[in-house]
Amino acid sequence: MLAEFILLFVIAVIANALSAFAGGGAGLLQLPVLIFMGLPFGVALATHKIATVALGVGSTMRYWREKNIEILFSVFVLAVGLPGVIIGAAIILNIDEGLATLLLGILTISLGIYSFFKKQLGQEFKPKNKTKLGLGIGGSVIFLIGFINGSLTSGTGLFLTIWLIHWFGFDYKRAVATTMILVGFFWNATGAITLSALGEVKWSWLLPLILGSLVGGYIGANLAIKSGNKWIKVIFELITISVGTSLIVKTF
Repeated sequence: MLAEFILLFVIAVIANALSAFAGGGAGLLQLPVLIFMGLPFGVALATHKIATVALGVGSTMRYWREKNIEILFSVFVLAVGLPGVIIGAAIILNIDEGLATLLLGILTISLGIYSFFKKQLGQEFKPKNKTKLGLGIGGSVIFLIGFINGSLTSGTGLFLTIWLIHWFGFDYKRAVATTMILVGFFWNATGAITLSALGEVKWSWLLPLILGSLVGGYIGANLAIKSGNKWIKVIFELITISVGTSLIVKTF
């Protein structure tokens, strides 16, 4: 029992620290470990989603002190993203995840490759596409990312991070902070409520996972703030390629 508690806590700290640093990817380690330890996919997904709410709490505690979060824009992201999260979480327990997971893996790897070849991507904060058309296109993509977040949890925060950089002109530090607060807390909380209402949760494993997510989220956010955009970009690329490869291997 103690060994199980320690293992879950350590995995949660590592997974969520990396996620808070790079803007997503907690599911890379945490979700597969829960499945490996004997949980069915649906139960592991619901348990993981609830635990990662603490990731949002931990990272928010650190990122909020930097005061670089745009409140009105954050409300916009929540308004267009949360419906997608609810719809995605509601249908995932009733569909085969194989093809979707494979496609998600390919898309995730492409994020890392795109970032790698765009050397100046996300190094400076240059706001753009705040017109009605820009917000409409950007919001539609955020809705889709929310849907993916609700249904297939591994690494979907990475999609919002790169979209905020590519479409809205965020730098990496600001994009990661926004993702960790909005996705880590609000989106994940919404998905957790939906999944727990429709499926089963391994409640006895939540305490070490929540504690590890809380600690890891704070540690990762603190490291990201101190490291700056250059190192966040490098870690983002490593995480996206690792997450994508993991998802593709999982389907075979």
